[in-house]
Amino acid sequence: MTAYLLAKWLHVVGATILFGTGIGIAFFQWMTQRSGDVRAIRIVTERTVLADWIFTTPAVVLQPLTGLALLHEAGYSLAMPWVEWSLALYVLAGACWIPVVWLQIRMRDLARGADAAGTPLPPLYWRLARTWFGLGVPAFCAVAAVTWLMVARPVG
Repeated sequence: MTAYLLAKWLHVVGATILFGTGIGIAFFQWMTQRSGDVRAIRIVTERTVLADWIFTTPAVVLQPLTGLALLHEAGYSLAMPWVEWSLALYVLAGACWIPVVWLQIRMRDLARGADAAGTPLPPLYWRLARTWFGLGVPAFCAVAAVTWLMVARPVG
């Protein structure tokens, strides 16, 4: 396997992980929150934080590294509009994702406390959950748009 094919494979796998874990985490977290079951929310929130560390974080680091390697190997310029848009959208996704990670950790801790005390989740949990969801929408849309740009590489 050539260096180019390895970088391309890693880039596709990384994009798949970002897209898949993003929508998967959002779906399971949101659906579990709708149940109102504090114990289930605690468990899913704990797994959400874990999944972000195991899967999303390495993919977030891998994507720009493999993307830059692919640009170099293929002879593309960073000044190409589809590359510029991809980078800008990736930064937007990251700007949303970084606070989402903090929110998830805080939500996990609040869910642990409520579960241990046998109490409902505090109002702060629900405010954080709304912010988490609100930041997740533009982040996911940005990742989806970057994925389209990588495939289509539109000219102009």
